[in-house]
Amino acid sequence: MDVGANDVYLERQPERLVLEGYRRWSSGFETGSIAPWEMAWDLYSEALGHQDAGVALASLSQYVRTLKRCAACPLRCYPYDSQHLCVEECLTMGLIAGLQHDTDTAKFCLQHITCPQRCEEVEQAAANFAETLKKLGQVMLPVPSHVLTDIVKKGSGGRVH
Repeated sequence: MDVGANDVYLERQPERLVLEGYRRWSSGFETGSIAPWEMAWDLYSEALGHQDAGVALASLSQYVRTLKRCAACPLRCYPYDSQHLCVEECLTMGLIAGLQHDTDTAKFCLQHITCPQRCEEVEQAAANFAETLKKLGQVMLPVPSHVLTDIVKKGSGGRVH
């Protein structure tokens, strides 16, 4: 998905923490390198301070680890600092925002990113991450469900997991 006019959305600190945190933490798992995790630490530490960064990264790590174990399909993401979003990144953004705002988008995202037997496990980890960020003043903008529906349809050729 090209961002274009939505560049400002990705520049907001809460959205940047979620997206870049997800990308960097996922990259660390995929590559086995600590460099992306150090980059995530730098991002969170600069935005939140050392103590709060540690708390936020612990909940991010739990979420990413749980999601990778429970995903309905292999998870993709763009390289960090990319101005594009793939379907899984949109679903992650929608999930965390939905949990922060208690909207139905969270359930939609869970249904499309996790296998049915593991939705509750992912929801708990995501809710912990969403709440941690919210307590630290990092509240994302809500993502309308019709936007996510359109993204999933276009990204999957109309198929759903």
